[in-house]
Amino acid sequence: MTLAIQLPQTGLRRYGSLLSPMAWGALAVAAAVVLLSLFAPVLAPYDPDYVDLNNVLAGPSGQHLLGTDALGRDLLSRLMHGGRTSLLGPTIVVIGSTVLGLLLGLVAGWSEGWLGKVLGRVFDLLFAFPALLMAMLAIALFGKGLFAPILAMTIAYVPYVARLAQSLVVAERSRPYVQAYRVLGFRTPWVVLGRVLPNLIPTVGAQSTLNFGYVLADLAALSFIGLGVQPPTSDWGAMIEESRGALLGGYILPAFWPALVVVMVVVAVNVIGEELSDRIGGKLS
Repeated sequence: MTLAIQLPQTGLRRYGSLLSPMAWGALAVAAAVVLLSLFAPVLAPYDPDYVDLNNVLAGPSGQHLLGTDALGRDLLSRLMHGGRTSLLGPTIVVIGSTVLGLLLGLVAGWSEGWLGKVLGRVFDLLFAFPALLMAMLAIALFGKGLFAPILAMTIAYVPYVARLAQSLVVAERSRPYVQAYRVLGFRTPWVVLGRVLPNLIPTVGAQSTLNFGYVLADLAALSFIGLGVQPPTSDWGAMIEESRGALLGGYILPAFWPALVVVMVVVAVNVIGEELSDRIGGKLS
């Protein structure tokens, strides 16, 4: 007699084609911004910190495609270099919170006793602290810059991933294939990491994609109020803050371009994340 176990398909192959044309367009926008930021040292026409007082607040021209800021610095160059800093923070936060959230969610979801309940209460406690508030507290302790906000927001976004992973693990735990592995005597770590975890990654990945946009907006806001990246380092939020004086004087371009890029990236990432969530949710239901 042969015992056959029907295993679930793992990974993104299980969900087929996930993205609509609009989502592919959003992905193209996000990819273009990432590539321009990564290759900024090669592609940027000027040094982002080069001050040219003869071209202060100049409009778009052949020399400066997007114009210059109040110190005559080329806006296109600063945007490209600023993307390296502005995208680095959210990337670290999303990777850190996703890894920690997945591990804690696996433990909380698989544990049927007190450990799962305790972790659930810890997640609820972390939910009570807004990410921006936690970041400000960390800045008060460790000082301005990237380290404190990244550390605080990584912790703040862990429960979003962990709670989702916990609910998914609870659902997977009762599925027939998991029960079959248990009956056959497979070790729990192998079942959890080798079979359950791959089935969580698409859904958790969709949530983490959405988190990236939220973190990007939060870090840009911190830089705007002077608590994040400090001058003269190029950063989109800091560029908006530096342009307040020019904006009051009627020069909108130094603030418009970085604000536009932030909005474009956040919208593009949200479109991709929402589409992944809808498609994966529909497949799972």
